[in-house]
Amino acid sequence: MNGLLLTDGYKTGHHQQYPKETEEVYSNWTPRSNKYAPKGCDKVLSFGQQYVFKWLHDYFEDNFFSKPKAQVCNELKEELSLYLGTDYDVTHYEELHDLQYLPIKVKSLPEGVEVPIRVPMVTVVNTDKKFYWITNFLETILSTMLWQPMTSASIALRYKRIFKNWILKTDKNNLAFIDFQGHDFSMRGMGGLQSAISSGMGHASVFLGSDTLPIISSLRNYYKAEGFVVGSVNATEHSVMCAGTKDDEIGTFKTLMNTYPTGILSVVSDTWDLWKVLTDYLPILKDDVLARDGKLVIRPDSGDPVDIICGEASELGGKLPKDKGVVELLWDIFGGTVNDQGFKVLDSHIGAIYGDSITTERAENICQRLSNKGFATSNVVLGIGSFTYQFNTRDTFGFAMKATSVVVNGKRREIFKDPITDDGVKKSAKGLIKVDLVDGEFVLVDQVTPEEENKGELQVIYENGQFLNPITLQEIRDRVNKTL
Repeated sequence: MNGLLLTDGYKTGHHQQYPKETEEVYSNWTPRSNKYAPKGCDKVLSFGQQYVFKWLHDYFEDNFFSKPKAQVCNELKEELSLYLGTDYDVTHYEELHDLQYLPIKVKSLPEGVEVPIRVPMVTVVNTDKKFYWITNFLETILSTMLWQPMTSASIALRYKRIFKNWILKTDKNNLAFIDFQGHDFSMRGMGGLQSAISSGMGHASVFLGSDTLPIISSLRNYYKAEGFVVGSVNATEHSVMCAGTKDDEIGTFKTLMNTYPTGILSVVSDTWDLWKVLTDYLPILKDDVLARDGKLVIRPDSGDPVDIICGEASELGGKLPKDKGVVELLWDIFGGTVNDQGFKVLDSHIGAIYGDSITTERAENICQRLSNKGFATSNVVLGIGSFTYQFNTRDTFGFAMKATSVVVNGKRREIFKDPITDDGVKKSAKGLIKVDLVDGEFVLVDQVTPEEENKGELQVIYENGQFLNPITLQEIRDRVNKTL
């Protein structure tokens, strides 16, 4: 698709609507509210800017600049004339093609840092007076792509903070476990491949476990990821268990353990009767499990996640399997150790994972209830799926890209929006901006001079087709871990 069709239809007339002699449009990308974000997501994790602008650069190169001008501009003229019911003038598009690059300067806060609500994270301004219209022409595609990696990364960080808080209380010598305790299960439920990759990279800026396989090549491409990027384990699905038949489920377990005699093996265990697996089959398989050079992970996949993992009873020793829950039932069979903090840790040959309908609130409740029963929270991994990552929109953090400064006939005009009918969320900054770091906190300063705008924490990452101040995945992860 032609790169200049990646916008809202109403943008195609805006080059005619700005005041005559407009020379510059300056905009910023800002999270305006966390009203719809999960509890505890009080800031936004900066992530995805390098990916988005590299993608945008490559897309325009492949689908506009590298193609014959007559071909791409005639296509635009034909389509937009039909679309708008007029003889659409594409002169400004022809001039852009002649230029052969996007005439914009993009500044960004570093990726991997947390940013308070209402503090701009990105600024975009045109670098050629002739192309004043390009700044907000790109608003649509930038808005489409920026919000999701930032949103998923921010929510992933909330999960990791929950896990860290509880592991320090219940198994502090196993802190490295939290890198894998939140595992990305979301790909199948996302809104298309681009969404899955965008969100999955956000998750991977925080965690090391993921089943969203395409993010590996994306992170290598956009963030120079080297060596190990994310990992997973051999795992079954319901079709595997069904193919082995309900009457021989125990045989399927044996076959799987023979197929994978070492390493971690995750087996979905509620295709029919989870409680039967935990009370009848696993006791029979106990010696086989303990003889393996690895861990068998039991994966429930239905019901209330908190009750299934922790049991419906608030104390140990419930009468029914559902009273005990998965972790206690595994302890009854395989035992384990009691760590220095007095919490039970399952034998290293057995574990549990739950990946259906997990939320940050349920993750907190699972950790709380395991702790209440005397179990370390390291006894379970949670699969974070589309129930977390797809049920979000640009409004989760109120993201918006808005113009705050223009230059008309050589004179700068500070502009802003502040709708009287709004509750204040949509009120924008005013004029040129900079972001300072004050006592470790990013702070917005608006209405600054052009000289002041060149200072502060916003760094140029893209200008006139050139990438500046690149960052690697490892650098982002190192910054993220410092925020924990």
